[in-house]
Amino acid sequence: MRSSLHRSTRPASPAVRPFVPAILAAMASFTLVPGTASAQAADSNAAQLAPVVVTSTRTAQAITEALPHTTVVTQQDIANAQAPDLRTLLRSQAGVEFATNGGMGSNTSLFMRGANSNQALILIDGVRVSSASSGTAQLANILPDQIDRIEVVRGNVSALYGSDAIGGVVQIFTKSGAGQPPAANAAVEYGSNNTRQGTVGYGGQVGDTSFNLTGSAFKTDGFSSINTKQAPRANPNDNPYENQSVSGQVKHRFTPNWDAGITGYYSKSKLSFDSAFGRPTDENRTNSELYTLSAFVNGKLGADWTTHFKLAQSEDRSDTFLNGRPNGTFNTRNRQFNWQNEYALAPSHTLLFGTDYLQQELDSSAYGAPTRNVFSVFGGYDGRFGKHQLQLNARNDHYSDFGNQGSFFAGYGYNLTDAFKLIANVSNAFRAPTFNELYYPNFGQPNLQPERARSLEAGVQYTTASAGLLRVTAFETRYRDLIVSAQQPNGMFLAQNVNDAKVQGIEASWRARVYGTDIGASVTFQNPVDEQTNTQLLRRARRHAALDVGRDIGNWRFGGEWLLSSSRMDAGSRRLGGYGIVNLNARYNIDKQWFIAARVENLFDKDYQLAYPYNTQGRAGFITLGWRQR
Repeated sequence: MRSSLHRSTRPASPAVRPFVPAILAAMASFTLVPGTASAQAADSNAAQLAPVVVTSTRTAQAITEALPHTTVVTQQDIANAQAPDLRTLLRSQAGVEFATNGGMGSNTSLFMRGANSNQALILIDGVRVSSASSGTAQLANILPDQIDRIEVVRGNVSALYGSDAIGGVVQIFTKSGAGQPPAANAAVEYGSNNTRQGTVGYGGQVGDTSFNLTGSAFKTDGFSSINTKQAPRANPNDNPYENQSVSGQVKHRFTPNWDAGITGYYSKSKLSFDSAFGRPTDENRTNSELYTLSAFVNGKLGADWTTHFKLAQSEDRSDTFLNGRPNGTFNTRNRQFNWQNEYALAPSHTLLFGTDYLQQELDSSAYGAPTRNVFSVFGGYDGRFGKHQLQLNARNDHYSDFGNQGSFFAGYGYNLTDAFKLIANVSNAFRAPTFNELYYPNFGQPNLQPERARSLEAGVQYTTASAGLLRVTAFETRYRDLIVSAQQPNGMFLAQNVNDAKVQGIEASWRARVYGTDIGASVTFQNPVDEQTNTQLLRRARRHAALDVGRDIGNWRFGGEWLLSSSRMDAGSRRLGGYGIVNLNARYNIDKQWFIAARVENLFDKDYQLAYPYNTQGRAGFITLGWRQR
């Protein structure tokens, strides 16, 4: 297999352009497939179409009732994908793009609907995990072994969650064991770049108590993260990465109306990375830790009143080293308290009200920062009147460093038929300045104001047992007071509220089982524009799409994924070429307990970049042996 070091980035192939419309056409044609041949298949589809989600309203509802565009990556999806990291798991989602500075474990940026990477909120079991200094989360260090499911909500939902939810919310739920008999599982993997991985877990439910404990270890020799033809001063050696993580959860139901529990997640990693501005002999390393710990109580204060308490803490710790010597520390601690209530006014009519408290502390070798305290109150209504559906949310966040920030969400749905629903949403959102933007020496400005955004959406949803769940959404988000690094007359760069931006687009997602074949597709057309310079926002494509298929044949399962993207701009007015990537996977169930699986990443060894001048994975193969107690 060729090393990424020796590959060069080629411009986008003209053939990429018709691929995205082709995906959309395929979605439309498959959606019109008539009823399946058997009742059993229809029942399977119905179960697949209606997973319960909580992120879109903070209360449980069927995904078909969610007014914000919401999708779910289920436990079965995770098993089928054989994805090694969160980026690989989510890169086929509508409206979702990533940029990475190299291979596994490298710095990873998430862009949702063209929003900046610090404008998407990441939650693990309801707990914020973003760094107070950068505003982003350690996405590269969250591996799928610990994950039960992921809910992805697109668009402004600050009225539910406060700051950072301009582009949307990604909520990760760790494994709980609820509703399953106690069982153990284990798996080992080996593949390209001398990649080794092992996972072991045990969980299930005994009476009124559910529990799960899963641990994993990952190690790879990696490849050189920087293309030395584009950055000759970078170290040309491969960049290894290792990660150890564990998650645990226990919940006990004390009475029919009350339960309580604790949940935790911990990840520790070591990454070798390259710098384009050092010396070819430099060795750079980052040691990172990420953890969440929470205790919760759920219960009923009356026949119609449900309440939830959660006390949580998370830490994002990062230490960098140059040639073995420390050269940077950024440690964030988030403490949270949440009290949420739902009151059923009548069947299909629910009031939501509660309060959140967040305390953020930063310990950094670069600068000092005061503790930030955020006290929030929120309320909402979710109801249905026959064919009409309404969601209203409002929230006020009081920040100790810049005062009050209000946000709202108003959504409306109308069922033309049992299958067709029209949807319209209007909302606003904000992002609080990070500590880097406020206090970093010779850059931060303590008087910065939050970024603001306002969004409009209109969409249609089509749902049947045979055609699956199709959602098409047109959206527009306008940003003001964007915080940018602005050059001053003296040559210094300072953080300032100077930019406005706009993202207009249309996105579609579809998932169904058609004649025994699982099909998922997404497509996004968008125009992410910096209105100050009338240029395309960096590292965001105007068009991207994905198609994945999978089919069970006896004891076998075969699957594949096709990812497409048009070109993107990067710093220095560089244009990164568009690309098309094909990935394959297969699984064989040896018996009821043992299985063997394999996947091929980047089957055709495509040369492409997600960020300049960083390499991406060339053709690579991996094989897994797994066992689950029955």
